[in-house]
Amino acid sequence: MQQRTIGNETVGRVQVGAIGMGVMPLSTKDPRPSADEAVGVVHAALDAGVTLFDTADAYSYDEAEFGHNELLLARALAGRGDDVLVATKGGHTRSGTEWGVDGSAAYLRHAVDGSLQRLGVEAIGLYQYHRPDPATPWADVMGTLRELYDAGKVRMVGISNADVGQIDVAREIVGDALVSVQNQFSPAWNSSLDELRHCAAHGLAWLPWSPFGGVSAAPSLGSSAGEFSAVAGELGVSVYQVTLAWHLAQADVVLPIPGASRADSIRDSAAAADLTLTEDHKRRLDTCLTP
Repeated sequence: MQQRTIGNETVGRVQVGAIGMGVMPLSTKDPRPSADEAVGVVHAALDAGVTLFDTADAYSYDEAEFGHNELLLARALAGRGDDVLVATKGGHTRSGTEWGVDGSAAYLRHAVDGSLQRLGVEAIGLYQYHRPDPATPWADVMGTLRELYDAGKVRMVGISNADVGQIDVAREIVGDALVSVQNQFSPAWNSSLDELRHCAAHGLAWLPWSPFGGVSAAPSLGSSAGEFSAVAGELGVSVYQVTLAWHLAQADVVLPIPGASRADSIRDSAAAADLTLTEDHKRRLDTCLTP
């Protein structure tokens, strides 16, 4: 699989497959795969060249099984995780099935310790702040993330659901330990285009979550949805492969993390890493982008 880089000279550069995997559906989809089936999906991803796995402590059905996704991923990677980068997230809370946010220093320190234990590692490869907390100043959260890096509990830091201004505050406070931004981005949801371009300009990895948004529901994309389907037909591949290849063509910092709950799905997604789009294809597909 084509490789891309996360990191820099200060924290180290990590080579990962250009297509990662969002592990969330293995814990949150209803109905979800059995534990053994879920492990098989992760193993299929590994066999296909996927080496970046995105999880979070809050990915579970409810509060009672908080940490389910991290535990499941740790089980799946046992004995096979030497060349893998696990990216987890903290800052989301659960109260029953309700989602909340907590960016306080005490909460994040506790969250990191919980993730370390569940993943069975001495330091988290990439730790991402999940979502801004209106009750906690952004700069204070970034200071906590820097402390966690300085303490050796995380090797690299990322942020999620952040705007350009928040990215720049994070760059100033977290410094070179900040290596990535994870925002929602897809053909139908590209309001974060400025953030993508900002990351590309500053060498920060861009991890689009929900990268297929709108592709399977053509009306949400209007006429541009037809272009994705048309290109897929011309190339003889799935529209999902075309969509991921389109993501990769946006900038060399882009690392899509499509979710998967079936082995066939992640195998199809992984194949997109080596799909070549012509300049004409890219021009036609880019009509979905907001000017």
